[in-house]
Amino acid sequence: MQKQQDTSGVHVWLVLWKAFRALAVRAEESLNLSRTGLGDSDFRVLEALLHKGPLPVNTVGPKVGLTPGSISVAVDRLEKAGLAKRKNTDDRRVRLVELTPKGRALITRTFREHAAAMEETAGVLSKEERRMLLRLLKKLGKGGEDK
Repeated sequence: MQKQQDTSGVHVWLVLWKAFRALAVRAEESLNLSRTGLGDSDFRVLEALLHKGPLPVNTVGPKVGLTPGSISVAVDRLEKAGLAKRKNTDDRRVRLVELTPKGRALITRTFREHAAAMEETAGVLSKEERRMLLRLLKKLGKGGEDK
């Protein structure tokens, strides 16, 4: 006699949490931020700038989950390391933050290695399974927003 699978909300949460933890551990290993000298927030800021281009300082924080105070500290740290710089615009109220050549080289290499590791990790799923998983996770996330 086959035992019926637990489909309760608590079990869904538990399985999702365990999967997330496994992916997070693999991501942390692939990033090896101690090797690059980057902190987690530094990586997130550099990655956003790599993929979005120069951004107003006040819009970077929400994109990477940092408060206004934290983003200022992160950009200061990246400037001091020569990885990013602030740039004035025609509107004196807006300052852009952009990658320096050194920052672009570092984040390009780091992100490439991370993307390859994540691709390998997700390789246990077919393209169709990935599409299905993404669709279901988005549906689950939107369902939680209504509450």
